[in-house]
Amino acid sequence: MKRIIGLICCSALAISCHNNAEIKVNNSTNNAPIQLDSTQAKHLLTLPFHCIEVEYPNKLGQVLGSDKDLKGPRTLHPIFYGCFDWHSSVHGYWSIVRILKQFPELDKAGVIRKQLNQNITAENAAIELAFFQDKNNKNFERTYGWAWLLQLQKELLTWKDSDAERWAKILDPMVKHIMKAYQEYLPKLVYPIRTGYHDNSAFGLSLALDYARGTNHVAFEKSLMTNAVRLYDHDKNCNISFEPSGSDFLSPCLEEALCMSTVLRQDEYRKWLKDFLPDLFNPDFNLEPGIVKDRTDGHLVHLDGLNFSRATCLNGIAKALPELNHLHGLANKHLKYSLPNITSKDDYMGSHWLGTFALYALSKN
Repeated sequence: MKRIIGLICCSALAISCHNNAEIKVNNSTNNAPIQLDSTQAKHLLTLPFHCIEVEYPNKLGQVLGSDKDLKGPRTLHPIFYGCFDWHSSVHGYWSIVRILKQFPELDKAGVIRKQLNQNITAENAAIELAFFQDKNNKNFERTYGWAWLLQLQKELLTWKDSDAERWAKILDPMVKHIMKAYQEYLPKLVYPIRTGYHDNSAFGLSLALDYARGTNHVAFEKSLMTNAVRLYDHDKNCNISFEPSGSDFLSPCLEEALCMSTVLRQDEYRKWLKDFLPDLFNPDFNLEPGIVKDRTDGHLVHLDGLNFSRATCLNGIAKALPELNHLHGLANKHLKYSLPNITSKDDYMGSHWLGTFALYALSKN
């Protein structure tokens, strides 16, 4: 069945799905942004459009209050049940919307819109919201999944499209719930979470801030900025030589540096960064991409994701301070290393999410 769904998906999108399909990286100059073209977009689109309908394998991650909570993914999350886990399903939808905004011709037949209209309904959204309101799951997907839902909503709200407007309206109650939960949670967070995994505080803050600014939620933006400064303003000497850990997909040092670039004035940020990561100011600063030796291992393949998230951070930091322009070349080095690794030969444990991280990095180039 899984193979049949994949073949239908590829046919609908008029995409070649040979086993050696991969993203080809253009031969741009070292510091020039790597641009997404329609061929690459076609390939990236197959991954989320396929996986949002794949219910199993699935990692639910919920807390059970009783036997009645033992339900399948599609029952618990009638919109976001595919792609192995809830957050991957959410950013799978984000990837689809992001690509269709830029390359609408990829859905000439309307197959993708039909599927999204079938899944994103008021009835289904009410069930999704009820899950977050359950006393046993108030912290579900905090804050990684929360932030990706906000990113999805930003893409919908900034798309002049009748379907997107309807989907955004349907998701709005859940988005408001997440914003409220975020604002209640952050003041209680005495210490930021600095892992290379989902719950990294800086990563969630960066995505949430991007949503708040892109949709003009001023009060939410102020709350995020205030707490980011509170959590990180006095940090110094981040030891990036200890990174990465064995299966990181985020860089604790770079994620924090990127977050602070969005909340401090340029002069404040320059001073802060010289205390926090002074090595970045060395024009010869180097950071080797993470190496993956087994792409069928769902944890080891995280390191390809690390290369994409590092690229996002390095480009963002370089944009904040002109003297750090050399970091664009380092970002490209990471992108060029891992972009060709997103192929149709990938195990589902990698292919269900790596395309999103690649797309997000390219969108911030």
